[in-house]
Amino acid sequence: MTETPAARHYSEQQAGSLATGDELLLPDGERTAGIQHVEVESDDFGTPAIVLASLAGGGTVRIAVGSVVKVLDAAPDAVAQLPGAGNPAEVAIAAVAAPAVVVPPLPAIPPAVTGPSEEELALIPAPQGTPEAVVEAAAESHPDAEGVMLLADRLAKGINVKSGSCLKDLSDLAHELFITLKDPAGSLAVADLLNVLPYDGNPGRWASVEASLALSSYICRQDGQVDRAKVYEKLLRTPEAQETDPFKARMNAKVRQRSLNEPNLYDKEIFRSIDNSNHEAEREWRLLRLESLLFLRAHGGSETIGASELQRRISNELEAVRP
Repeated sequence: MTETPAARHYSEQQAGSLATGDELLLPDGERTAGIQHVEVESDDFGTPAIVLASLAGGGTVRIAVGSVVKVLDAAPDAVAQLPGAGNPAEVAIAAVAAPAVVVPPLPAIPPAVTGPSEEELALIPAPQGTPEAVVEAAAESHPDAEGVMLLADRLAKGINVKSGSCLKDLSDLAHELFITLKDPAGSLAVADLLNVLPYDGNPGRWASVEASLALSSYICRQDGQVDRAKVYEKLLRTPEAQETDPFKARMNAKVRQRSLNEPNLYDKEIFRSIDNSNHEAEREWRLLRLESLLFLRAHGGSETIGASELQRRISNELEAVRP
């Protein structure tokens, strides 16, 4: 740590945008220290809360993510303030001897997520009739499937896309058709009723659309419809384009990447069900695991689980849950 001359210039920025190499003005307001490493801790709800800045001279500074801190600037008129400013020779010598202050760039802003074009959206076929007719056709194709009939009966009363429970029934029906009945075409027909719905900012309703999009992406890739699968994957990432504030976008991207790297795959719950010989509970937990794996697959994998490994795991779970 070094003493900070009063002549130095500082810029203010939010703690969440600090980066390795920044020269931070310490809490005492009199000294600065270079940042060697930055880590962000989230609270119990997954929201970035505390920045841990490890200092080059040792020690760590804890800063609330939203706090404003001061970082040393490289003064544009630094040469004029060097010793012997009136003597060109002395200025040249001092400029060589004095270490340059380098302010590193802010962390990169995640690339903007753009939705599919009209041409790409055209790859999703229009429904054959009303949403209720699509559900009825799926039920008629599987008259002996009790799970399909129960869901179809509920949906026959009318499909309201503003109803979270209605969207959940549609998503469950699409999954039942593909997973249990091995009917990818029927599953896609139902899923597409959800897939074209815009993101409305409601996480509860979007969860059903998200699950439907991930399932549709997987089905299309298995069927060789790669371009159509990419459309579903773009739609899946729609919420990522909603945040316009660069700082919040960076924090959201970090939280999102962490969730992709550390997904909940329900290992403890599945092993507990196996130990208790509770096959029904095991299947329900495996279905949730499958949904998580499909979501990861639609994102192209993560830093911890690649696409090929995801493909293997999805195949294993499908084999485990199918009759």
